[in-house]
Amino acid sequence: MSHILIIDDDTELTTLLKEVLTLEGFSVTEAHDGEAGLGMLDERTDIVLLDVMMPKLNGMETLKRIRTSSQYAQLPVLMLTAKGEEIDRVIGLELGADDYLPKPFSDRELLARIRAILRRTQPAPMHKSSEVLECDDLRLYPKKQEAYCHDQLLDLTTTEFALLTHFVQQPGETLTKETLSLDVLGKRLAAFDRAIDMHVSNLRKKLPPRHDGRERIKTLRGRGYLMIAED
Repeated sequence: MSHILIIDDDTELTTLLKEVLTLEGFSVTEAHDGEAGLGMLDERTDIVLLDVMMPKLNGMETLKRIRTSSQYAQLPVLMLTAKGEEIDRVIGLELGADDYLPKPFSDRELLARIRAILRRTQPAPMHKSSEVLECDDLRLYPKKQEAYCHDQLLDLTTTEFALLTHFVQQPGETLTKETLSLDVLGKRLAAFDRAIDMHVSNLRKKLPPRHDGRERIKTLRGRGYLMIAED
């Protein structure tokens, strides 16, 4: 049973979400400010639903502390943002949120986002041939969710790891934003949705430079992205 921690100061909403998620087979705990939420993180937590506007410690500061924690840095976080507040979504993605969901949202949409994230963080068993993925100086271990470059462990979020996995599996091939949004985030690409762009930007910052000076992930304007590989 996957465990969800909801951190939101709207008590009516958290009560409703807890009822919905429990009926869907999740175990749920709730906190109503960032400080309390951080104190409730433990080894059971599989995903955090995190509101932006909260007392004591807002959602952005809470996310920063999660991402800089040695124990919970890779814990999936789904940000709950006010409708129309694009700046909150952009900042959240820059800080390492896995995805965002604008309020108000439907139960169906929330469940779809949660399950998509959990599929990335709890991958199905893989064939032996897929236990290690390699592309030039990159080496990925999907079962352990670990990625290495020049034998150095990369500090990636679960979404960044999933994104890098797609690039490593298809080097030199154009991957459209629509494809990446469906395969990595589990949702169709909406108009003005910058989630994939932000995740690619964050991933680029964490990948060491290539020995030949070329960029690792190339932007193809109007088409998508591709990973540069040795000829």
